[in-house]
Amino acid sequence: MIFQNNIFYQKVRDYSVSKEIFELHHNPEYDLLITFPKPSPENLPSYYESDDYISHTDGKRSLFEKGYQFIKGIALKNKLKLINQQSPKGKLLDIGAGTGDFLVVAKQAGWQIVGIEPNEKAKNSAINKGVTFADSFNSLENNSFDVITMWHVLEHVPNLEEYITELKRLLKPSGTIIIAVPNFKSFDANFYGKFWAAYDVPRHIWHFSKTSIEKIFKNKELKLVNTLPMKFDSFYVSLLSEKYKTGKMNFIKAFFVGWKSNINGKRTNEYSSHIYVIKNA
Repeated sequence: MIFQNNIFYQKVRDYSVSKEIFELHHNPEYDLLITFPKPSPENLPSYYESDDYISHTDGKRSLFEKGYQFIKGIALKNKLKLINQQSPKGKLLDIGAGTGDFLVVAKQAGWQIVGIEPNEKAKNSAINKGVTFADSFNSLENNSFDVITMWHVLEHVPNLEEYITELKRLLKPSGTIIIAVPNFKSFDANFYGKFWAAYDVPRHIWHFSKTSIEKIFKNKELKLVNTLPMKFDSFYVSLLSEKYKTGKMNFIKAFFVGWKSNINGKRTNEYSSHIYVIKNA
């Protein structure tokens, strides 16, 4: 899968770790943004070395982190409801499992769980909660999972084509892939521009639209069957975007922008983040 004829879109700073500036290039064929330059495999881990990288912690140090963990609890129930709608309880693979909370909830509900997580600190936290991990894709059998989930993970993977090929290999013929990613076509993305926190360069290498998800998976004989909004994301992303833009959280302003983004999403079907439900074609 080669993305050619890319057009410069804008420059974006890594506000959370390195403070370096990267470029976003737009691929018109797939309606996809790509981060340039991509970090080398050797350097990529250094861009995650921050206590503020919240998805790798169970931290409740600040009001913001406490709010994040509270919303995460609600989101976990919604995620469990979604996977239960897709399949009778069977084998579940969560890629980028973080501190394991989603897999813990799924296990309690009767799913057979396996996680993949490259961050050792987050992984150890999950193991202490009873989560089982695979070392890599290579250790997993073909057609072995009823549901595969990637909650805000696909945008991070260095080799997009290789990952989707592996998802296809691991999925049972009747199985479901559930992908959650930010949407650069949303109101809050347009409002904050280069300060939009969900660009999160260079950790986010790929920046998807609905068109790009549908086309990329279609290339691997996988079919997009449903698109769902993640309405909480607009508030979380707007809070961080306000911090990047002004140096302060500005809770009232961020809440207003997040609310407006969701109102706009009802009209355009372009929310801050989307969940994509994908099956074998």
